Amino acid sequence: MKKSVSLLSVLWFFCTCAGAVELMKWERIPLQIPLTVGQERIIFVDKNVRVGFPASLNGKLRIQSNSGTVYLDARAAFPATRLVLKNVENGEMILLDVSAGDGKIVREPVQLVYQGTVSTASSAGQPDDSASGGTRQTREPDKAAKPKVAVLNGPVPVVLTRYAAQTLYAPLRTVEPVAGIHALPLRLPARLTALYPAAPLEMTPLAAWALGEYSVVALKVRNPRSQKIVLDPRVLSGQFIS
Repeated sequence: MKKSVSLLSVLWFFCTCAGAVELMKWERIPLQIPLTVGQERIIFVDKNVRVGFPASLNGKLRIQSNSGTVYLDARAAFPATRLVLKNVENGEMILLDVSAGDGKIVREPVQLVYQGTVSTASSAGQPDDSASGGTRQTREPDKAAKPKVAVLNGPVPVVLTRYAAQTLYAPLRTVEPVAGIHALPLRLPARLTALYPAAPLEMTPLAAWALGEYSVVALKVRNPRSQKIVLDPRVLSGQFIS
């Protein structure tokens, strides 16, 4: 189960259990990305990319790219079609073969990785090395090349919360990237009413990030009444790391 991080200030950062993320390793072989019509799927590229696509997808696929994350929203069914993600810094390309079909299958977000062994974490947090439909890829470790291990300058909850605070408050040009941190889709109600039952606060989710088994959500907290409310993190409803 994902662990939670909370920070009490003008904005509260707290954690929810993030859904499973499907890991795909880029090995210069086009990656198969199935979509469900009417459902957005998120691809965490972790590189600043531009997306190239053929005219045949006009009106069938909405594509958005922001800060190393690509959002794919199929509006109609279509066969496997090649997308090209071009790194704006060095010109390198990542190839995706995207297809869309009708149905109710819920597609997990995809995290692209570039080194080391790939396995998929289940919703219970346990590694799942099984392949499904050829889209989940598991590779044996490359004995010729050792995967790089990210070194963090503090405990994961501290690093993750610091990054979230900087992303919200600091100029974007001053935010230093941290290996492994990626944005999460917000799968929360527009208003949270049960998180702080001790007071009638209005809480609106703003953004979410994850690193390893931890995730953090930024909330905008508003007091709709004229009376002063002293916030006490001990009365939060949930399980958190503080």
